[in-house]
Parts: sequence; structure tokens; C-alpha cells
Amino acid sequence: MKTARKERTLTVGTVKAFAQTLKMMALSKQLVDANDIATKREAYYVSKNWGEARFLEQPESDTVMDDVEALFGVNREQLGFIPEEKGGEVAGALVVIDRDPASGRQLRIDCTKFGSGAYSIPNSVEHLGFETKATFILAIETAGMFQRLVKHGYWQTARCILVSMGGVPTRACRRFIRRLADEKGLPVYVFVDGDPYGISNIYRTLKVGSGNAAHLNEYFCVPQARFLGITPQDIIDYELPTHPLKDVDIKRAKDALKNDPFVQHYKAWQKAITQMIGMGVRAEQQALAKHGLNYVIDEYLPRKLAHTEKFLP
Repeated sequence: MKTARKERTLTVGTVKAFAQTLKMMALSKQLVDANDIATKREAYYVSKNWGEARFLEQPESDTVMDDVEALFGVNREQLGFIPEEKGGEVAGALVVIDRDPASGRQLRIDCTKFGSGAYSIPNSVEHLGFETKATFILAIETAGMFQRLVKHGYWQTARCILVSMGGVPTRACRRFIRRLADEKGLPVYVFVDGDPYGISNIYRTLKVGSGNAAHLNEYFCVPQARFLGITPQDIIDYELPTHPLKDVDIKRAKDALKNDPFVQHYKAWQKAITQMIGMGVRAEQQALAKHGLNYVIDEYLPRKLAHTEKFLP
């Protein structure tokens, strides 16, 4: 699938934008030279010292940051700019090799040693190294489901790495999963709610990237990801409790069928989304608790993982 490319042309008539771009590049160089970072919000406020080149609103600053990112063909985290949001959480059979920011000393972070907690993915992950004997990565939508699997040591019996996406995965979360999967040759299975949002927003963003950063989707997508569930067919097969699709759900599903190149590329997804619209219902991950709190661990995941060839693309 090809992604549409956007262009912004700098001319004499856009001298302010040109000046802002140069100032943003200078700020980036300053951050890289000092091994420092700035959030997108901080970069916006730094511009208040730029005189006539200052930004009036943060969306202007974000756009110029995107331009610099595209100009150099690297991601903004490599330029010293980081997002505000949390990157995600990790538990399981993984050692993350990081470095102490003060001394530069190597740090080995064992993701099996956090007890009931988890390792937090940093905003920049390019420098991280990995050691693992896991056989796959399980990316999970909700923190509640992630905590259940962590509490009961699911990663031990399944020999996997658990990643909590906390909804739509951040750039850092997607990049972390992509690097880990690529470098260790691990398949990625995605476990989200069975609704149009889980499919079109969460899974799709992980799989093919964000439309807002099309120029860098090669860094922030996980093409090897496969959809474990909850599928429309799971709702039937496991007799899950459901909620009616809302108008916004139906609109999102129909828009995906009509306009989304990702969905149009896969007949299996067209069939699944059409099935969901026809059923008129959605189901959450936690609906599996109808059969017992740990049914997801004892029955659902083992059954699904026994037939990964049936996962949606």
C-alpha cells in the first residue's frame, strides 16, 4: 500500500515559516549536542524567545517540527523532541539494555523483575538493546487486561513479552515493538476490544502507522502484526456479552470499508467488518470474564494461539 505524500513549499512569501524552520533546526542541534530533550510543548514555549519567528499556537510548532523531521528523514525523537504521552508498559521474558543518562554506564533492565508492576517504555527507544528467549510479542489494548496477564504470570507459561498499549499506541510504543520484533525475529499478536475503534484506530495504527506521520510510517508501523482478537466471530464462538454498536461505531466501520486503503487491501478485513456491522454489536476484552476471571488465560488465549494461521492480517 502506498501512502499519500504531502508537500509544503517554502518561498519568499513564507519567510516566517522558513525562519521558524531554521530556528527549530537550531534548537534540535542544541539538544543533540547537549544530549538533552524537549517535549513538543516545551519547544513551543522556547519559541517565545524567537521574536517575530515565534509560534502563536502549538499546532504551528508541531507542523514545523514535522517538516524538519521529514527534511532529514529521521524521527523527531532522534532530533531531541519527545511527546508528552506515556510510551506503554512491558512485562515478560525480556532484558532491555539501556544506559545511565548521567554516567553513560550500561543498564540491564530485566522485565521479569517488576513484581506486579512493569517496565515503562521511554519516549526515545533508538538506543535500546534487547535480549530475550520469548517466542512472540502480545500487544494488549487495555491496562486492565495487561495487569491480569501480568499478575498471573501468563508470560511465563506462554514464553512471551506482554506490551500494554493503553489504547491507540504512541509512536514510542510502536517503535519499541517494531525494533524488538525486527531484531529478534518475533511475531506480534494484537489483542484489543472487538469494536470498530479497536480495529480501525488501535490495530490499524500499530500495523500501518498514522496518517498524521505518513512520511515516517516506516519507523512507526509493525507490518508483521496479526490480529488475535476480539473478532466478530469470537463474539459468536465464545458467546460473549455485547453492547449495541453506536452510530459513531457504524460510521467508523462503513468509512473503513469505503475509504481505508488498509481495509480495502484485505478481503478478510472487509468480511470481518461487514460481519460486525451485520451483527450490530461490539464486545470488550473483559467480556471473556463471563466464563470466569481467568478464562482468558486458561482457555481463550491458548485456543487462539494454537491457530495463529487464522489470525486476521
